[in-house]
Amino acid sequence: MIDYDGRRFSPAGHDPDDGEAPVASYRQRGDLLWADFSGGRVRRGSLTGICRPDDTLEFSYTMVLADGSLVVGHCESTPELLPDGRIRLHERWERYRPRAATGVSQLDEIAPG
Repeated sequence: MIDYDGRRFSPAGHDPDDGEAPVASYRQRGDLLWADFSGGRVRRGSLTGICRPDDTLEFSYTMVLADGSLVVGHCESTPELLPDGRIRLHERWERYRPRAATGVSQLDEIAPG
């Protein structure tokens, strides 16, 4: 079972020339999962959810963007173990009104150090 506590994630393939990317710091106690994130267009964000026995994650999230707009949604993430031992999270997300959208994205674990 993956322990997400203390792991940090950022968008996969982020180009540093595009500016700072959001970084999420995950915490876990049992099956309870939560994280805080910020960076780039995200002034502040948080998520709260669960880690299932198969290591997939399900959570709700909120964000305040740089322009002051609010984003609220739901996400399910499936982990992939990368050859270097880091984790890649494959996300299926849905945002609610007024910024309603659905999509997929990937987050890569930031190597310690």
